[in-house]
Amino acid sequence: MADLGLSLGIVGAYLVLALGIGLLAYRLTSNEAEDYYLASRSMGTVVLLFTTFATLLSAFTFFGGPNLAYGAGPEWILVMGLMDGILFAILWYVVGYKQWLVGRAFGYVTLGEMLGDRFGSTTLRALVAGVSLFWLFPYVMLQQVGGGQALVGLTDGAVPYWAGAALITVFMILYVVVAGLRGVAWTDTLQGVFMLGVVWVAAAWVVTGAGGLSAVGAQLATEKPDFVALGGGLYSVQWMIASAVTIAFGVTMFPQINQRFFVARDDRVLKRSFALWPVLVLLLFVPAFLLGSWAAGLGVAVPEGGNVIPALLNEYTPAWFAALVIAGAMAAMMSSSDSMLLSGSSYLTRDLYRPLLNPDASETKEGWVARLGVVAFAVLSFVASLFVAGGAGGGGGGFDLLVSIGDTAFGGYAQLALPVMVALYWARTTRLGMIAGILGSQAFYLAHVFGSLPATYLGWDYALYGMALSLVLTVGVSLVTTAAPEENAARFTDSDALQAD
Repeated sequence: MADLGLSLGIVGAYLVLALGIGLLAYRLTSNEAEDYYLASRSMGTVVLLFTTFATLLSAFTFFGGPNLAYGAGPEWILVMGLMDGILFAILWYVVGYKQWLVGRAFGYVTLGEMLGDRFGSTTLRALVAGVSLFWLFPYVMLQQVGGGQALVGLTDGAVPYWAGAALITVFMILYVVVAGLRGVAWTDTLQGVFMLGVVWVAAAWVVTGAGGLSAVGAQLATEKPDFVALGGGLYSVQWMIASAVTIAFGVTMFPQINQRFFVARDDRVLKRSFALWPVLVLLLFVPAFLLGSWAAGLGVAVPEGGNVIPALLNEYTPAWFAALVIAGAMAAMMSSSDSMLLSGSSYLTRDLYRPLLNPDASETKEGWVARLGVVAFAVLSFVASLFVAGGAGGGGGGFDLLVSIGDTAFGGYAQLALPVMVALYWARTTRLGMIAGILGSQAFYLAHVFGSLPATYLGWDYALYGMALSLVLTVGVSLVTTAAPEENAARFTDSDALQAD
């Protein structure tokens, strides 16, 4: 009971600290949309890098990834840590730099706002927002599932699943509603540094407790010989490439990531950030995924529907440190969820509420609609997480659930990426081409997600075929259609307006 109180006290103290940072930022945040959503486009390198980093480090990273490594081997490091880290850094430059130039020149806050203005289309603006919010819902829910499961594992079931999910939901609502992006970014920076530190200490502690790195490696080779051989099993070449591509392209279109392409103080900040990105990613993913693999070799038992990290730490580290790592994991989930809720609210207000319902809404009224949207979105996803995770008293589903939810959302967002890239760089793109590319690929992808169609074709994941379809439709329809008079290609091509400082 003493260990339980200590563990919950550590987790609670960390959450209160994060909330305190959010309240401090609230005092500096105005009611203007650009300040609330984009922190007045004023972020420096450290904050931009760590807020992007922490925003991506979610339940999928801390629990889904290590659990996948526990079940299938450590090659997941190559997919997420190396291939995906490098690929996303390239996309950050290709998409993010151009988007930063356009956003700075014309004051755009959301991707839908930027595309809608370029193509003179409220329909396209609403379509991009609708697709983005649709795929955002399961990923917010993923964080709540992860938070519930984390506290179940840490407390050996003394804290029920629903309570953990509710706790993370309440805290993320509180500081998103009051603080805006400035508070989210400051909290993310704290959480990113904290997560990096505790995961490396956790890896060192487990290795020391298990007899050293050579002993851990020898035991892994004995108990799981397939884990020390590259490839095989789940990790086919096609699976690894498809996973890396859909995750990297999907991340680029995540609202909470894509919106960060607008916020750099200058182009030097942006360039330094994506250059440092692969290093930062490897620093987290290597120890996190190795912990999952080591647990398999060390014979750590993971309860059905549970997660490997709490089980491993409960066996090899003291209760207070296990609680500290779980606090770090919950920080990862909150730093994803808070950004998702903030970006989701901006898509709701800027791309749906304002153009479709109330074009003359004041900044103050828009701000209140955004905050109400945060609460509604978080509560609905929390309720859904109770059913998806096996009921209010459950928390079942385990890593299969976490990986499948995350993978589905990544693939859904990946379908948006190529039409957006075409629009940014090809002046001949038309409104009808964009709509065809987005609708066609989304319909193809949804038919596979919810239907009984094959998961692969010639060994390659259907998400890749959906991406190819989006490219073919966008380019093909653009070639056979004429731009409407209100379309304005100069928004993306005017070299004078888009010149960096």
